Amino acid sequence: MNIASINNSIQTQKQQLLQHPLYEKVQTLEDLHCFLESHVYAVWDFMSLLKALQSKLTCTTTPWFATSNSEMRYLINEIVVAEESDLTLDGKRQSHFEMYLDAMRASGANTDEIESFIANVFSLQNIFVAIKQSQLHPNIKAFLDFTFKTIEEGKTHKIAAAFTFGREDLIPVMFTEILRNFEQNLPETDLKKLIYYFERHIELDADEHGPMAMQMISELCGNDAVKWQEVEETSILALEKRIGLWDAIEERIIMHVAMA
Repeated sequence: MNIASINNSIQTQKQQLLQHPLYEKVQTLEDLHCFLESHVYAVWDFMSLLKALQSKLTCTTTPWFATSNSEMRYLINEIVVAEESDLTLDGKRQSHFEMYLDAMRASGANTDEIESFIANVFSLQNIFVAIKQSQLHPNIKAFLDFTFKTIEEGKTHKIAAAFTFGREDLIPVMFTEILRNFEQNLPETDLKKLIYYFERHIELDADEHGPMAMQMISELCGNDAVKWQEVEETSILALEKRIGLWDAIEERIIMHVAMA
């Protein structure tokens, strides 16, 4: 098994994501806010996958020791630099999650729920209890549970699979088109930061992070058939959880429209 066979194995889930009816439901600014206020959890938990990989593949404790694979050290540290301290639209340094929050605020979306959730995670010091106690949609809970259980299991190749294949790289392209339509039809709405966020992801994923993450998977699995099998299973599960997240957002938009 190799990267090509994994890509082949996840085609069904990828097509489900790319053809999901959610995209057509984002018609109004309120619909967009519904999307952002739920999708932000995927932006946040992605950072934990990233830092879990960094802690596995580099030395983040003292005394410092050189980890065995210097190429992997380089790959994950390069990704961390961009994801955790990228240049914003106005030339400051922020993580992509902080950029997303700023973009939400600029567009008029509410960040209270995600900020309250994170404050509760910090207070409880237990992500699973925080997820269970939250009022989030069951699909969002399942999405987050899967991420943190994969991290807790501690198998680096499975964390890398959720990180690499569980985040559909064509979705930012779709949402950039949706946002451009909003920008044309609602010129008074500030979507510049949101468009920048998605365009930055397209640029980084295509040119740098995507190829780096694929190389990381290949290095981690090598000729180990069991690891490749686990990467395949984790990738399919991660995409299924993402489809569940999309279902939850679509449901939220439909309910919002019905109540309007």
